[in-house]
Parts: sequence; C-alpha cells; structure tokens
Amino acid sequence: MVSEALRGRARLKSIVGGSTGNLVEWYDWYVYSAFTLYFAPAFFPSDDPTAQLLSAAAVFAVGFIVRPLGAWIMGVYADRHGRKAGLTLSVTLMCVGSLAIALSPTYAQAGAGAPLILLLARLLQGLSVGGEYGASATYLSEMAGQRRRGFFSSFQYVTLISGQLLALCVLLLLQAVLPAPDLEAWGWRIPFAIGGLLAVVVFYIRRGLAETESFTNVKATASMGSGGWILFRHYPRQAFLVIALTAGGTLAFYAYSTYMQKFLVNTSGFSREAATEITAAALFVFMLLQPVAGWLSDKVGRRPLLIGFGTAGALLTYPIFRTLETASSSFTAFLLALGALVIVTGYTSINAVVKAELFPAHIRALGVALPYALANAIFGGTAEYVALWFKSIGVERGFYWYVTALIAISLLVYLRMPETRRTSEIAED
Repeated sequence: MVSEALRGRARLKSIVGGSTGNLVEWYDWYVYSAFTLYFAPAFFPSDDPTAQLLSAAAVFAVGFIVRPLGAWIMGVYADRHGRKAGLTLSVTLMCVGSLAIALSPTYAQAGAGAPLILLLARLLQGLSVGGEYGASATYLSEMAGQRRRGFFSSFQYVTLISGQLLALCVLLLLQAVLPAPDLEAWGWRIPFAIGGLLAVVVFYIRRGLAETESFTNVKATASMGSGGWILFRHYPRQAFLVIALTAGGTLAFYAYSTYMQKFLVNTSGFSREAATEITAAALFVFMLLQPVAGWLSDKVGRRPLLIGFGTAGALLTYPIFRTLETASSSFTAFLLALGALVIVTGYTSINAVVKAELFPAHIRALGVALPYALANAIFGGTAEYVALWFKSIGVERGFYWYVTALIAISLLVYLRMPETRRTSEIAED
C-alpha cells in the first residue's frame, strides 16, 4: 500500500529530498540580495550608493511581481500533474535564471542591455519561486503525518533560511579571499554560477521523489479541478485569508532579514563585512528555531504562534529599528536582529502548513501558492524598495511604522481565523 510505503524512513527520505531542493531554490533567489552591494555598480552606475541600491531593489521587487504568475501557472500544473512535476519544473527555471545572471554583461559592456538582461533573468527566477513555494509547501505538508505536520512542514522555512544563509556564507567566503575591487569587478558572478550548477543536481534529485498520497488519491477520483477562477469562485474565504495572514508576516520577514543587511550598512554604519556576519549569525539561530516552533504548533495549535508574532511584532518593530540606528556594537546589533527574527518565527515556522490545511487536495498547490505570491508581490518584494524610498526622502522611520501597521492588521486576522490543526483539509496520515 502507498500509505505503508511512505512510513518511517521512506517518508523521511521524501521530506529530506524535497527540502534539499527547496534549499537550492532559495539560495538562488536570495543570492541576488546578498550580493547587491557588490554588483549594483556594475549594472546601475551612479555616484550615490543609495540610488544604486534603489535601482537594484527595484529589479528585486519586479521578480516578486511575476511570482503570482508563476504561482498560478505552476500551482495549476502541480495540482494536475503532481507535486513532483511542479517541483522539477520550478528548479529548471531557476537554473536558467541564475546562469543568465552569472554570464550577464555589465553596463560598461552592453549599456542599457545589461540591466535588461538582469531584469529578464530575475523574471525567470520570480516565475520559478512563485511555483516553488506552493509546490514545496504542499509536498511537505502532505508527506508529513498528522501528529507531526507542523514539525515537518517547518522545514520548508528551515531550507528557505538555509538557502539565504548559504548565500551569506558564500559572500563571507568571497569577502575573505577576494579584495573588494575584485568582488565588484567579477567575483559577484561566482555565487550565481554555483546556484545554477546546484540547480542541475536538484533537478535529478527531484525526478526521483515519491508522489504524495493526497495527490494520488485525488487523481484516482478524477477530482482535478484547479485554476484561478475555480480558486476565487469556490474558495474565496480561504484565498483571501491566505493573503491577509501573509501580508504582515512576509513584510516582517523581509524587513528583518534581507533588508537588515543593507540597513546595518546604510543606516547603522557597519562595514559590509560586519553587516554580513551579523545577519548570518542571526539567521543561523533563526533557522534552528523553526522546527521547535513547528513542533510546538503540533501541541498547542497554529493560532497561538501567529497571535504571538502579531502582538510582539506590532509592539516591538519600531523600538528594534530605532535602537539599531545608533547601535555601535556588533553584538548589540546581533541581539536586536535576532530578537526581530525570533518574533517572526511565530509566522515563518507554520505559515506553510496553515495554508495547506485550508484547501482540499485538488486545488491545494494553487491555493497555497497564488494568494501567498500576491501578498508577497505587494508587501514582501517591495520591502527593500519602500524602506530605501523612505530613507531617500528623509523619513526613514516611516518604514518602521509601515511594518508595524501591516503586522497589526494581520494580527486582527489571526485573532479571527479558525484553528487549522483541528479543521485541516489534509485527510491522509
């Protein structure tokens, strides 16, 4: 029986295999942000560092804008052809995008064509990640047993953070072995080339994954209706719930993680190397917290963790950023950055399983992916751009209040939403 075959080691092997691919996907996605400080001058020449970062952040945001399209296309694909097929397609697109950036000419070599190539490559990566989140979140949630679904699905963010951390570790290594001028001239290409090659390996790993029992069962009953129209026509409450509960969480995550590195350099005054070390150390501890919080959600439910994040985030975001403005000690900056990440753990550790538990199997991948991608495009992908815009007009602290307000709005949703651990649509154990 399929259900027996997926017990024990076989189930764990599938979860590890799916997670490993997710790690590489997110490494490829985050390496752009990690190396922005070095490659921005190559594509956007300017005498103003903030203007360069603003241009690079705009391309970063555009990658998020196409994520809903990728979520739509590949969410439907994963619902109709299988979670494994969706995961394989997403890593193929990511591979092409990463290699394109690694081989892209600079502005000095190709003029306006250089940022255009960067933009097109980032669009491919956006399509990939748009589908990756839904497919991987659905795959891990369906593979996990009922009693440990929160724990195992938390590895979706463990590997997401691991990808971000790996990108920062590659940056630290290159900072140690290459002079800054070499990093700015050509060294920034290395991490994108690494990502493209790793994606090739993941492609073959994912081809060997087992399909989930949930998809196998729904395929056998021919109940395969999936599409954007079906989603918002038949499951509007669930779809808009995902958008609402994601808004504050995704904005907080990107403000506390990817933007934090730039904030420490551009506002706090740390060197690029010190900011990278501080961010990497905080993210490492943050990564270790995800399974703990996921396990806790299996015991006490999902809502208490979400409510905890919403309450602490609304109360402490402004004080944390305000204190970081004048932080002169690396250890103090680390503690503050880690404190912010501990807060958002209440969202990141369980957001995948919460969304998966809201939808029936025939539309689960799309239901998880598309509303999430929409919220990410509006709030997550624009986080750095909005933060830098506030800074450029001399009202940097407006960003702190913006993050606080969105978290507070999501908190209202957490207080009213059902406890998905008890009402889960994932029937299989």
